[in-house]
Amino acid sequence: MKQSFFKVKQYLLSGVSYAIPFVACGGILIAVAIAFAPMGPGGPDFSRSPFLKLIMDIGSSAFSLLVPVLAGYIAFGMADRPGLVPGFVGGAIANQIGAGFLGGLVAGLLAGLVVMLIKKVKIPRYFKPVMPILVIPVVASLVVGFVMFRFLGLPIRDLMAGLSSWLAVMGTGNRILLAAVLGAMIAFDMGGPVNKVAFFFGAAMIKEGNFAPMGACAAAICVPPLGLGLATLLARQRWTQQEREAGYASLAMGMIGITEGAIPFAAVDPLRVIPTIMFGSMIAAVIAMLGGVGDHAPHGGPIVIPVVDNRLAFVLAIAAGSLAVALLINALKKFSARRS
Repeated sequence: MKQSFFKVKQYLLSGVSYAIPFVACGGILIAVAIAFAPMGPGGPDFSRSPFLKLIMDIGSSAFSLLVPVLAGYIAFGMADRPGLVPGFVGGAIANQIGAGFLGGLVAGLLAGLVVMLIKKVKIPRYFKPVMPILVIPVVASLVVGFVMFRFLGLPIRDLMAGLSSWLAVMGTGNRILLAAVLGAMIAFDMGGPVNKVAFFFGAAMIKEGNFAPMGACAAAICVPPLGLGLATLLARQRWTQQEREAGYASLAMGMIGITEGAIPFAAVDPLRVIPTIMFGSMIAAVIAMLGGVGDHAPHGGPIVIPVVDNRLAFVLAIAAGSLAVALLINALKKFSARRS
């Protein structure tokens, strides 16, 4: 059971690793276009800025490839090159029917499974050369497309739509709970699959016109590296020379929204570091949600300030979460030093 779970995790990480550059490219271009466009009554006004509109369209095109690429490379991780075509087809269908990133995850896993099953069928030797080029892509795409269109796609779409409606009408208490959960997930594995589920959820909500979940994620994303980097500056004597050097890199990565900057610290001391950064990211996410922070680009950290609603609350959320991480981890290290 544990081995099967580990394999699924690896398949999902394979898809995520290929999809992230599309998110980054699309998100940065969209952020640049929105940041420099003149604001109208209903938001950015591109009617007088054709070049910015072009940048916006290019960014949106890159971002629209997220779900097909995610599904295609999940299937690739499971079944190698024969999984690419049915994976991309399943992801494109998920996009088409509005099933979002969750539909892409399901389509990718389904495509990989179908291809793996087809590969197990015994066939005459002279048919083998055409199997990965012709037979597998066609048969697997038909199966994946049929299942997505007729069985899985629409329920997943309805689930995403229901989630969006729930977010639109939820009260303050529920918003706090949502923000706390998103913040904890973002920090838990620092760029791993749990982090990406929360991140892609926030990104999916942008498409639905709800920018608050991404605002909470954007504040939480940078807290682990910023908080740990700040800790090495506030109490240098509690950290080794190597950790202090890692702290500078961590601060730089935090400024551009790279949660992975916290990994060197967590790898050395996971039992203290991971709960601490989860706590700090939860604080940041909750403050961002209560402060009405909305992030219009699928990215996080101070780098997205130009496209964030309620920027003061965003900065305050990041500062509070980072300071909480720095003070708590240093207190824990001091306590441990006294006991030893």
